Amino acid sequence: MRGFSAGKQRLIVGLGNPGRNYERHRHNLGFMVVDHLAGASGWSINREKNLVCEVEVEGEKVCLLKPQTYMNRSGSAAWPALDRLNSDPARMIVIHDDLDLTPGKVRIKIGGGDGGHRGVRSIADSLRFRDFIRIRLGIGRPPAGVTPEEFVLMPFDTDEEQIKKELISTGCNAIGMIISGGIEHAQQCLHSTKITAVSATATI
Repeated sequence: MRGFSAGKQRLIVGLGNPGRNYERHRHNLGFMVVDHLAGASGWSINREKNLVCEVEVEGEKVCLLKPQTYMNRSGSAAWPALDRLNSDPARMIVIHDDLDLTPGKVRIKIGGGDGGHRGVRSIADSLRFRDFIRIRLGIGRPPAGVTPEEFVLMPFDTDEEQIKKELISTGCNAIGMIISGGIEHAQQCLHSTKITAVSATATI
């Protein structure tokens, strides 16, 4: 791990690709979650900057990051943000799409393999550290004849819109549960049908 002081402010990173051509793609689910969380706080995204805004989630001040470096260079945005905030990378939350999970399923893990996700890999490589918190948003495997690379760069079909909305909502709630009750609590709650909406307010 690179030399970080154990700062208290938490960084939340949504992964995706910048630009209107990508914004509806499955690969941009992390962006969608951060957009939703920022919007719930009354903030809109500044497309010119990686650092979206500072908000308060479940009583804790956090910084939202939406890298504008493209997916495979996400680490080049996450590393400077952590350094600037003096933030502990072990408390960082990274939200991303996941081909290995059933569509609509959300899981939380710490570290482990990147599963071929280039954004997760870039962050781990840049930090020389992979034990950060990950919120995995299931999009399932591609249909026959479609490669994973093609699939993640496709928009959700019309009949998948409800699944997309649920993934975004549950992703936001997972962040709130991690902050309010810790990792184990959040993991247990994700298996429950009773998930309370996250509380988020702007602080700057």
